[in-house]
Amino acid sequence: MTARMPVLFLGHGSPMNAIEDNAWRRGWASVAASLPRPRAVLCISAHWETSGAAAVSAAERPVTIHDFGGFPQALFDVQYGAPGDPALAGRVGDLLAPDAVVQHPTRGLDHGAWSVLLPMYPEADVPIVQLSLDRSKPNAWHHAAGARLAPLRDERVLIVASGDIVHNLRDVNFRSGATPDWAPRFNETAKQLVEARDHGPLIDWETLGADAHAAINSAEHYLPLLYALGAADPDEPVSVFNDDVFAGISMTSLQFGQARHP
Repeated sequence: MTARMPVLFLGHGSPMNAIEDNAWRRGWASVAASLPRPRAVLCISAHWETSGAAAVSAAERPVTIHDFGGFPQALFDVQYGAPGDPALAGRVGDLLAPDAVVQHPTRGLDHGAWSVLLPMYPEADVPIVQLSLDRSKPNAWHHAAGARLAPLRDERVLIVASGDIVHNLRDVNFRSGATPDWAPRFNETAKQLVEARDHGPLIDWETLGADAHAAINSAEHYLPLLYALGAADPDEPVSVFNDDVFAGISMTSLQFGQARHP
């Protein structure tokens, strides 16, 4: 029997996690080691936004995108040379039809993808395809898109949604280093709704009050969660790992489903 891949939502935090030895990085590596080897990864990252249509990376050899500033040179020196998978990119387009999906011939891997996949697959030998967040679509579309992509799980494709449940760096006092009360409160609310399989309020997060508005802020880091929720089966188990909240960031990560080995 072919293994059915689980679905992952990874709180990725700082790109420095790609090269620092910390518990979060070890958590990603540990999860990868526990899974059947995927034939490819489809990554939905907070760091690729489009408007008017979703786009998918169709490059044979996607470059490593260093889409940040102010970090040490060692981070800019990272090159994650995983291959692309144009056939998988085409399959993603087919699954999301009739909605248009642009096949992007040169798009590389942004840090929302490679910063978590490097610890998971350090040999860079698993093909990676990225799907953009079409910000012109409503929240419910992103959740439904995850459900439409779910058949990939039976094709040995690991769906990795990379963002943060809580991500608001503008309303944090970094001088004091304090974690605002709304950050862990909303993180707990979101986890409880995920574990209860109550996706409605998570889709319509604007109804969840002031904590949600503070924690989600510009929403690009939150939207990947909706893809993971949509791709998950209603009755499959969910496990929580890397469950940390600090300042305006949640590292909380989720695994939906238990991988079944042949």
